[in-house]
Amino acid sequence: MPAERGLAEAAAVLRAGGLVAFPTETVYGLGANALDSRAAARIFAAKARPTFDPLITHLADAADLPALVGALPPAVAALAERFWPGPLTLLVDRPAAIPPIVTSGLDTMAVRVPDEASARALIRAAGVPVAAPSANRFGQLSPTRAEHVVRGLGAAVDLVLDGGPTRCGIESTIVDARGPHPVVLRLGALAVEDLVAAIGPVTVRPGSSGQPVAPGTLAAHYAPRTPLRLLGDAGPPPADGIRRGFLAFRHPPADYAAVEVLSPAGDVTEAAARLFDALHRLDAAGVTEILAEPAPDEGVGQAINDRLGRAAATWSPAAP
Repeated sequence: MPAERGLAEAAAVLRAGGLVAFPTETVYGLGANALDSRAAARIFAAKARPTFDPLITHLADAADLPALVGALPPAVAALAERFWPGPLTLLVDRPAAIPPIVTSGLDTMAVRVPDEASARALIRAAGVPVAAPSANRFGQLSPTRAEHVVRGLGAAVDLVLDGGPTRCGIESTIVDARGPHPVVLRLGALAVEDLVAAIGPVTVRPGSSGQPVAPGTLAAHYAPRTPLRLLGDAGPPPADGIRRGFLAFRHPPADYAAVEVLSPAGDVTEAAARLFDALHRLDAAGVTEILAEPAPDEGVGQAINDRLGRAAATWSPAAP
């Protein structure tokens, strides 16, 4: 149902322990009451998500964070003041009110305030913090439209709020700023350059080789069902009879069965907003594999390339 009209009903679903998919500025989230361990368990079941991968808790206002967790480390407080509402997720110590299933047993909690008015209104109306990973099956493409959610999760969701396409189109940046040296754990819609301008040097350390310390950091993730392979540059498709799709950054190549262009103007922000939507279309185009060229490795182009690299992590050659 339309996001604005469905807020009261969606808030009631959340308070009753149900699941609501809702738009944020990044991607659609699959929300549950973060104070209710059984509701949080429904998220893991609906997504087929391993319980070792922690969830992000969403708040309606930045002022709600100290009320939940107490005094904040200086860098955490500074980043929240500068970038919330916005596509930045911060790590804080897990408060006693948040059940361990939300944080996958870790003593840290990932938290953010979304820059989407209907999302904040929903959380405010529900009266509880909302745990919400992306509203898709685990490891698959993130949803940037309500129809992506319905296609991917179907009846596993009690209610889907339709707010149209998301603005950023890529997940939030995750930062651990509790210590003296802030660390970027996941590249995302907030560029590293913007973080550096706000707080000085940061370390970029995305990825996970064991239990993730932040959501969305597994080596293989964000993948279409169709195998995806990264290329250095666009060229003609191999003459082997395989039907291929191509994800181009700026210039469309010829002779592919399906082509999506992320930004004819060469703008990485526009490309990020279109990334998952384009991959959803290529995934539905009936091709055997998808070839993709990277974006310029600057600004949110780094996050685009991070997602493409994770999507390609399980690629294997297609049979002729």
